[in-house]
Amino acid sequence: MHQEESVYYDVIIVGAGPSGISAGIKLKQLAIDKKTDIKVCIIEKSLELGDHILSGAIVDIKSIRELLPNFNVEESGLFTAINEEKFLYLKKDKYFNVPNFLLPNCLKNNGCYLTRLGHLVKWMGNKAEELGVDVFTGFAATNLLYNSKDEVCGITTGSFGLDREGNKTSHFQAGLNILSKHTVLAEGSRGSLGKKVIEHFNLDKERNQQRYSIGIKEIWEIDHSKSNPGLVVHTIGWPLDDKANGGAFLYNMDKDLVSVGMVIDLNYSNPWLSPFEEFQSYKTHPVINNILENGKRLSYGAKSITMGGLLSLPKLCFKGGILIGCDAGFLNSSRLKGIHTAIESGIIAAESIIESMLLDKNTVENNELVIYTKKIKASGLYKELNKSRNFKQWSNKYKIVALLMIVLEQKIFRGHFFWNLYSKKSDNESLKPAIFFDQIIYQKPNYKTTFDIDSSVFLSNTRYEKNEPVHLKINNSETPILINLKYYAGPEARYCPAGVYNFIKDENGNHKLHVNSENCIHCKTCDIKDITQNITWETPQGGSGPAYNGM
Repeated sequence: MHQEESVYYDVIIVGAGPSGISAGIKLKQLAIDKKTDIKVCIIEKSLELGDHILSGAIVDIKSIRELLPNFNVEESGLFTAINEEKFLYLKKDKYFNVPNFLLPNCLKNNGCYLTRLGHLVKWMGNKAEELGVDVFTGFAATNLLYNSKDEVCGITTGSFGLDREGNKTSHFQAGLNILSKHTVLAEGSRGSLGKKVIEHFNLDKERNQQRYSIGIKEIWEIDHSKSNPGLVVHTIGWPLDDKANGGAFLYNMDKDLVSVGMVIDLNYSNPWLSPFEEFQSYKTHPVINNILENGKRLSYGAKSITMGGLLSLPKLCFKGGILIGCDAGFLNSSRLKGIHTAIESGIIAAESIIESMLLDKNTVENNELVIYTKKIKASGLYKELNKSRNFKQWSNKYKIVALLMIVLEQKIFRGHFFWNLYSKKSDNESLKPAIFFDQIIYQKPNYKTTFDIDSSVFLSNTRYEKNEPVHLKINNSETPILINLKYYAGPEARYCPAGVYNFIKDENGNHKLHVNSENCIHCKTCDIKDITQNITWETPQGGSGPAYNGM
C-alpha cells in the first residue's frame, strides 16, 4: 500500500465510541428507509472495539431506545438496573449521608442503568456492521486532508512499520487517504483531529474555555457477601477537600463486580497534587475500604473528560465536516453523564447528513453542514445542556457559593435561569508555582487496596510495538527543566496517571525529562495540563495503547 492510494466513502467517521457508532447506525437506517445507498466507514485506532473506552458508567438509555427501537435492556445482558443510591460527604475517617430530598434532580438516577461501556460499544459496533457500516479497527486517523478551497475532504491514516526515529523498517506499510464529502469527528475527549480543526477554523472563538477532568477507574471483584448489584455511591469531600474540585464513585454491578473511581477537575492549582495518589488515598476510607477489602483488582485505567458544557461548545460544523460527542463536548456535567448525549449527537449528525445528501436545500452553506447546528439547537439535547450550562463554572467558585448557586439553579429554578457565567482561563493556566504550597506526602501502597503506578498500568493491558515512534511530542526540550521543574516542581511527573514522565539526572548531574511513552494509556492529561502547552499528544501507531476489557 502506498501513500498516494485513496479510497472514497460518502461519510467518514473518526472514532468508534458511542457517538461515532450511533452516527453510523443511524446513517444506514435512514438510507434503508429512504431506499438509497450510502457508503459509511468508521476508523478506530484501538485494536478491537472498546479497547480504548473507559467510563463509570451510568447510562440514561433513552437515546439507545431512540436509536434502536427494538432494543431490550434485559435481553442484552449489558446493564444492571440501579435500585439504590447514596450520596456521601466524606471526612477522613467518617462520612455523612446527604438526604435524597436535598439533592437536585440532576444528581438522581431514576430509570438509569449501570454498564461497562467497552462492552456496550462492542455490541453497538456489531449492530453497525450488520447494517453495512465498514468498521476498521487498528487504524489511527493522523491528519485531515484539505482541498484547494481549504475544505476538509477526508483523512489520512497513520503508517505502520516506522522505527523510533521515523525511518522505514522492513515491515513498513504506508497510510491511506480516505476521501469523503462528510468527515465526522467522534474521537472523544481532546480528540487530536478535533483539536487541529478547532484551531484551523477558529471554531472556539468567543466561547468559554473548554474544561477537562481526569477520570481514574478500577474494576474489582469483591467478596460475594458484600455484593449489592444496583447500588450506586457518589462521594465528595475527602481526600480532595480544598485541593481540587471533584468527587468519586463506587458502582455495584452484577457478578460481584464493582467499579470504583475518582474524577478530578484539571483546573487545580497545586502542582504537588497527584490524581493517581488521591485516588489511591480514597480507597483507604473505611466506607470504601470495607467493600474492597479481601477483593481482587481486575483492571485499571484513566481518561480525560470534556466538562465545559454548553457555553464551551465550539462551532459544531466546519467546511467538510462536523464535531460530535466529546470531540465537541456534549457531556452533561451536572448529571455526570455523557453516553446518552453522545449517542443523541450522533443521531442528529446522521439525520443532518442524510437531509443534505437527499435535499441539499438550506442544509449547507459554504460547504458547512449548517442544518446540523440548527437541529442541535432545536433538540432535547440542547435543552438539557442549557439547563446545566453554568454547572462547571459554579464548581470553580468558593465551595459554599458554588453549592448554593447549584442548588438555586438546579433545584429551585429547575434549570430555568437567565444568567451565564463566562471563563477564559484554561486548565493549564490554573497551576501556580510550587513555592506557594507545601509538598503533599502520600502514603506508600499496601498492595491490598492501594497500589503503585507500574502495577496499575500493567492491568490496563497497554501495548506498543517495540521501537515505534514516540507519540508524545516535547516541542522544546529545555522548557520542562527551565520552567516546569524550576518553578512548578515538575508537575508532569504527578499529573500523569501512568508514570510516563519522570525527571532524571544525566552523567553530569543535570536534570532531564524522561518520557516513558510505552506506559501511555491515552488519557491526554499531559496535552491539557502542561503549563506552557509544550507537550502534544499525537495518535500512535494503530492498535497501540491500552486494551481495556469492559472499562
